[in-house]
Amino acid sequence: MTAISNMSRANALPRRSTRSVIARVTTQKSVRAGAVWGIVFGLYIATQALTYATSYKTVASRRLLVQQFGHNAGISALVGPANQIGTVPGFTAWKCLTVLAIIGAVWGILTSTKLTRGEEDAGRWELLLVGQVTRTSAARQALLGMAAGATSLFALTSIIAVAVGRSPKVAISAGGAVFFALAVVSSALMFLAVGAFCGQLSTSRRQAAGLGSVVLGASYALRMVADSSAGLAWLRWATPLGWVEELQPLTRPRPFALVPIVALVIVFSLGTLYLAGRRDLGAGTLSDRSNVLTIRQLPTTPLGLAAYLSRSVLLAWAASIFAYGLLLGGIAKSGGKIITSSPSLRLAFARLGVSGADAYLSVALLIMAVALSFVALGQVSAARMEESSGQLENLLVRPFSRAVWLIERIALAVTALVLGGLLAGVSTWVGAISDHATVKFSSLLSAGLNVTFPALLLVGVGVLVLAVAPRMVSITTYTLFVWFFLVEILGSVVNMNHWILDLSAFHQMAASPAAPIAWTANAVMAAIALVSASLGVELLRHRDLLGE
Repeated sequence: MTAISNMSRANALPRRSTRSVIARVTTQKSVRAGAVWGIVFGLYIATQALTYATSYKTVASRRLLVQQFGHNAGISALVGPANQIGTVPGFTAWKCLTVLAIIGAVWGILTSTKLTRGEEDAGRWELLLVGQVTRTSAARQALLGMAAGATSLFALTSIIAVAVGRSPKVAISAGGAVFFALAVVSSALMFLAVGAFCGQLSTSRRQAAGLGSVVLGASYALRMVADSSAGLAWLRWATPLGWVEELQPLTRPRPFALVPIVALVIVFSLGTLYLAGRRDLGAGTLSDRSNVLTIRQLPTTPLGLAAYLSRSVLLAWAASIFAYGLLLGGIAKSGGKIITSSPSLRLAFARLGVSGADAYLSVALLIMAVALSFVALGQVSAARMEESSGQLENLLVRPFSRAVWLIERIALAVTALVLGGLLAGVSTWVGAISDHATVKFSSLLSAGLNVTFPALLLVGVGVLVLAVAPRMVSITTYTLFVWFFLVEILGSVVNMNHWILDLSAFHQMAASPAAPIAWTANAVMAAIALVSASLGVELLRHRDLLGE
């Protein structure tokens, strides 16, 4: 009897494990990603709070800041109204809330579509759904796993926000810091639900991400309209990003604005479960016109296929870079006045012999370097996805080698980055001259090219990791990017050893157009990228293809 009982328990364990495997895998992946971004969010909040406290020490400098931006409709439309920016809490909320809410929304869409529709497209859910796991149960487990990821994002953001709030220079209460973290993370939670719902509507992850991006774009556009005029403020209640803004953390907290946020999460989650139980595996409520092409119309080369699969993402990034360049350039004169109003910033740029718009644009273009880094990371991840999903096998049965595939993949990434950098420079110049700022086209075009080098370095290192440890590509490249970003941000606030600073590609990149472009440093980054990529191409020849 004991042996029979032990066998029964042994047989029961795999069944219980199988029933919850989607929840466990989704939780593991989303918690890991949420923790990384929670650290990024928290450190960004800490950086903005400490930078303000150290840069605007006098009442006069803070009054001048309020005069410049307190009633600027253009700035309000871009990042929200500047409420109480004469204080550390008010400035921190103004600089961080909208920016982090948008980043959190993008993270939510990409994470949810990857862990739901992406897992289904890869065929990993199919093996489980033939057993005791239903489509509704699979969707429920995925939602619970992503909720755990949002919790880790909130927890890490809160811990760092509370820690920096304890500084006498910042003086933000623990309760205020936690509520601020909740406001920031609420956007990610909403768009996790939106992305999961779009995954049920769509027939591919690409289509699901596109639908989610449309929702986010419409939400941001409506929020911009609402913040462009005091008479249109009521429109904030018509957009999820407006609800986040209405929470008003650190200034006048309004917890009742959480009601529509919670309602949206519940409605979209229930909608996800409803649609999941009423469609076939691999199908969607909406048709995907991108899949209607005939075989003859599909690209037949690695470069053509890569460009075809990446076209929507690259076009979306190009549109975002162009729009953001216009916005950054359009407030160049106002940004230059901020530099002038801060004694520490004015002194730092005076040593470079520049001031005004050029000084502001050199700081603003760091955002473009970050955006292009995300493009680079996306291209490396896409190359890995082609291998892990089996698409690469369909190419290699044709007269193409692994080396040709990878070289053409690298060529696409480099082309996209260079064109993106030039587009950043041109759009920023157009925005600057519309604001009547005195800037040179050639200097901004060179500055746009300058911001591509950290991204090129990420591509080169990513290709090498792809060849050596393909399953570690995403975590390695994103960790390297986070290191670059945090060293650059924290290095501007605290005194760091120059050896540590030199390990950040963003720090090696010159602050152009305020400073001359450091072509030697750029050449070193390009050389490292070239050597790494070349070594990766060679090593790929000598290993087997690997799935997930």
